[in-house]
Amino acid sequence: MLYNCLWRYRSREQLCSIAFLGIACMNEVIIMNNNDSVLIERKDNKGIITINRPKAMNSINWETFDKLQSAIDELIADPDVRVIILTGAGEKAFIAGGDVNEELTLEGLATYRWSQAGHKLCCSIENSAKPVIAAVNGYCLGGGFEFALACDFRICSENAKFGAPEPKLGICCGFGGDIRLPRIIGITKAKEMLMTGIMIDAQEAYRINLVNRVSTQNELWQVIDDFCVNLMNKNRIVLEFIKKAVNNGSEMDLHRAIEFDSALWGVIAQTNDKREGMKAFLEKRSPTWTDS
Repeated sequence: MLYNCLWRYRSREQLCSIAFLGIACMNEVIIMNNNDSVLIERKDNKGIITINRPKAMNSINWETFDKLQSAIDELIADPDVRVIILTGAGEKAFIAGGDVNEELTLEGLATYRWSQAGHKLCCSIENSAKPVIAAVNGYCLGGGFEFALACDFRICSENAKFGAPEPKLGICCGFGGDIRLPRIIGITKAKEMLMTGIMIDAQEAYRINLVNRVSTQNELWQVIDDFCVNLMNKNRIVLEFIKKAVNNGSEMDLHRAIEFDSALWGVIAQTNDKREGMKAFLEKRSPTWTDS
């Protein structure tokens, strides 16, 4: 969790257990001052949010929490942004989760509010109509791991490490990681990770379907850009509805999920882009989407 408390832990595993989520920093960061803890960049219809606390392993404190929530809300509302990418500055950690110095002093209602802030952020990511990608380079642990789980896709470099070290600190996941992880990788493996605090590497994460792509560090952003192209050449409404169908349908019984799926299909069938897509297919040309 908190980078400022790393000095208390002697073994490498213990040090890693306190770090949270990491990724390579961006070349062109705009909108916010480079000294801000959260940076926003808009590039080629992509909105990139970077946690900018590399010296603190990109750990999250109250100030950063507020800025990150505002950044997510801003990009969700921006009509020019089609895909949102969440990452962290530097090459060691994606997001260093919660600031242990702050968490150690939290009690009662303050602890509840800290957890609620994390849940709100994760739900904003999960319920966004736009696809959200976690770009992970380095350690993806604890609270940062939970943020990544809320994203639609996780793309990582080969040096990425994933884990939920909370039990080693006398706590459990507070932002929904123990709920989302089993739904992504299955109950048995999720219990192992959540209860033992073990870390897994990038290849194991890919093997158990935790991540969508693994690349070298140098090629990470090219892989992400290529992945985004395959998303952004699709109709926005269709992507939004597929996300709704998957997220909501997985929580329903089969009958309700089928009814929900049919309702979404009925709405999509009334769109201009449905007619355009089918005409383009018959005419053997690329469709021109209007997102209407």
